[in-house]
Amino acid sequence: MGGVNTVERGPKQDRSRATRQRLLEAAVTCLAEHGWAGSTVSVVAEHAGVSRGAAQHHFPTREDLFTAAVEYVAEERSTALRALFPEGTADRRAVVAALVDLYTGPLFRAALHLWVAACDEDRLRPRVTELEARVGRETHRIAVELLGADESRPGVRETVQGLLDMARGLGLAHLLTDDGARRERVVAQWATLVAEALD
Repeated sequence: MGGVNTVERGPKQDRSRATRQRLLEAAVTCLAEHGWAGSTVSVVAEHAGVSRGAAQHHFPTREDLFTAAVEYVAEERSTALRALFPEGTADRRAVVAALVDLYTGPLFRAALHLWVAACDEDRLRPRVTELEARVGRETHRIAVELLGADESRPGVRETVQGLLDMARGLGLAHLLTDDGARRERVVAQWATLVAEALD
């Protein structure tokens, strides 16, 4: 009898995991497209094709859902970024371009809506602050790894952080206008600066 329960539990857990993943992906999409005000648990549940009750089973509060969603997609993004450069240190211009690309997609737009909402939402602010710190540390760690940066050398840590700050700024500019040509020139210049600072 124990074996039957084990067999039955497997598919149920798989369905639960799949539901959770659909909710997380739908939450990021809704947040990116509709902002905080237009992204309720009901809207996300409908977008994910699940009931509101199922959504609340996985994520009891709106804050739970959206912070988990941004974290989940950030982790997926980190995995994908590492997969682009499986050998470790790669062409630095390609790495700089890939890091800048992190800040031009729907995840960045969703995260930005979450940051803005956190300015006014007391229950959300500490969670977003903690999440942003964690995601920021991971992004910095990946940048150091992919660039082959030796942070024991003076100025190297600040160079990597400056690169990420610049990438975030380009991401903000991209929200309003498509400035691809300017972005390419900035990426080329930063790749040169990074190479000089790291060599």
